[in-house]
Amino acid sequence: MSTGQLLSIEPQELQFPFELRKQISCSLNLSNKTDNYVAFKVKTTNPKKYCVRPNTGVVLPRSTCNVVVTMQAQKEAPTDMQCKDKFLLQSVVASPGATPKDITAEMFNKESGHNVEECKLRVVYVAPPRPPSPVREGSEEGSSPRASVSDNGSFNAAELTSVSRAHVERHETQDNSYDARSLISKLTEEKNSAIQQNSKLQQELELLRREAKRNRSGIPFIYVFLVGLIGIILGYLLKRT
Repeated sequence: MSTGQLLSIEPQELQFPFELRKQISCSLNLSNKTDNYVAFKVKTTNPKKYCVRPNTGVVLPRSTCNVVVTMQAQKEAPTDMQCKDKFLLQSVVASPGATPKDITAEMFNKESGHNVEECKLRVVYVAPPRPPSPVREGSEEGSSPRASVSDNGSFNAAELTSVSRAHVERHETQDNSYDARSLISKLTEEKNSAIQQNSKLQQELELLRREAKRNRSGIPFIYVFLVGLIGIILGYLLKRT
C-alpha cells in the first residue's frame, strides 16, 4: 500500500492477467485518511491503450473510492511479457463539499502553488488463471510439461512467453477456421443465387418460345382484314358490271 499524506493507494502496481484479444481490468482502492475533501486525477503514459473510470473524482473525508483501469484488447504479446507503461495518480485538498464537477486542471498545477501529492504506479503483466488439469498430480508419464512457480507465486519471463505463444497459436487457428467458414458460406450463397437466376432465365426463355410459336401458327389479324376487304371490293365491282 502506498501511504501519502492525503490518500492511501492499494495496490502499488496495476496487475493485468494478460490474454490476447481480450479486455482486462484491474482496480485501485483510494482511501482518504484526512478530514478534508480530496480531489484526484489519474494520468498514464499510454492513454490510447487504457480506459480509466473515473479518471478524476473526489474522495470524501475518511472514505474510500474505487478506480477501475481497463486495458484494451491487445493483438500482440509484448517481448518477455514486460510492460513499460506507467500511471500517475495526483491528489490535492479540495474545498469542502466539492464534487467531481468542481475539479479543474489548475488544481493539479504545482507551479500555481498548489500542494499536489503524486504517486507513480507501474503496470505488470501476470499469467492468466489456468484451468485445472485433467491429469492427476501424481501422474508424470504422458503428462504435458508444466510451468514452474516460484516461492512467491509468480511466473518467470520464459514461462509467460510460452503461455502467450500458446494463446497466439490458438487464436490464429480459430481465426483461420472462422475465415474458412465465412468463405464457404459466401460461395454457397453465390451458388444458390446463380441457380435462382438460371431458373428464372429458363422460364423467360420458355415464355418467349411459346409466344413465337403462337405467332407462327396463327393467321395475323391484319392479313385476314385485307383479304376480307379485297373480297368486298371485288363483289361490288362484279355487281356493277
